[in-house]
Amino acid sequence: MQIVVNTRLLLKDRLEGIGWFSYQTLKRITQNNPRVHFVFLFDRPYDEEFIFSDNITPLVVGPQARHPFLYYAWLQFSVKNILARMKPDLFLSPDGFLALGAKSTQLPVIHDINFLHHPKDSKWLTAKYYNQYFPKFAAEATRIATVSEFSKQEISSHYKIDASKIDVVYNGIHSFFKPMEEVAKQKTREKFSQGKNYFINVGSLHPRKNIPSLVKAFAEFKKESHSDFKLVLAGPGFWGLSDIHTALEGSGFKEDIIFTGRLSDADLALVLGSATALTFIPYYEGFGIPLVEAMEAQVPIITSNVTSLPEIAGDAALLVNPKEVTEIKNAMLRIYKDEDLRKDLIVKGTIQKQKFSWDKSADLLWESILKTIHS
Repeated sequence: MQIVVNTRLLLKDRLEGIGWFSYQTLKRITQNNPRVHFVFLFDRPYDEEFIFSDNITPLVVGPQARHPFLYYAWLQFSVKNILARMKPDLFLSPDGFLALGAKSTQLPVIHDINFLHHPKDSKWLTAKYYNQYFPKFAAEATRIATVSEFSKQEISSHYKIDASKIDVVYNGIHSFFKPMEEVAKQKTREKFSQGKNYFINVGSLHPRKNIPSLVKAFAEFKKESHSDFKLVLAGPGFWGLSDIHTALEGSGFKEDIIFTGRLSDADLALVLGSATALTFIPYYEGFGIPLVEAMEAQVPIITSNVTSLPEIAGDAALLVNPKEVTEIKNAMLRIYKDEDLRKDLIVKGTIQKQKFSWDKSADLLWESILKTIHS
């Protein structure tokens, strides 16, 4: 059996959500299936770290697909030609992109369709490309994998795909997250938050992450609590940062809001594990990986009551309307004042997190692969 895989998002020290999904599932699948030959397609020189086992053949195929025009060229010419030449049993695409018209069995992982609901949160040409081509990818796919029941229903409803063709493959939890001892928490606070307790948001500062509302809610929390708490925003910048800076300048508490930029895995584990609570309030998520990371780190959670987030959080979080600053502020006050509430959310998180692991993710994706090949 030969499986060709789109691995363009396996980037050294630059793994984001889909990249991590690719890394964690492909590492297990390739190592667990030594008799299967995998061909990994990279669009630039790759790191040997991503060649997980001897049954992988890496190929670098240009052009570098980092722009909608280049997405098209890479998929419709380079990848399509490789599929025509190799005639694999399957083309697996963890970022959801397919080679249209290829005479191959194809399985995309479509994580979400946020670009359909919020096109202005992406660059104009990117949103246009996604909204033009993802319906075509979904229609041409032999089967589809996605990361939540919410996303499954979204894809089925909006793209008119039979739900029986869509497999749910939850994300897992990275092993470097863990509960922190109090001494380690204090050292982390001294390094990152001027020694003060803090709320934390984890992830790239993308428009859909709703950071301006979080900043406004934190400012209201500060006014009401008179506390010395900080707000830590842990993640790389994205485009569209002007709204965040406007909220920051108008907050009155600019000095209490800390931007860490991109952190190493070790530092991210320390910063999340030392927080008083995760405040993760996007208005759209296909999964919401920071939720399960906080559960693993035994950190209480405040999150949005929309899209996939209630499904992933279960009863292990305070749910708020992400458009209501007052609701977010009130949840922060409850976490701040109520130690019993914090403990209860942590206990519930240790139960909820049992639903998620990368071993389970890999097993579910492999089941989807086999279903697709034998469709």
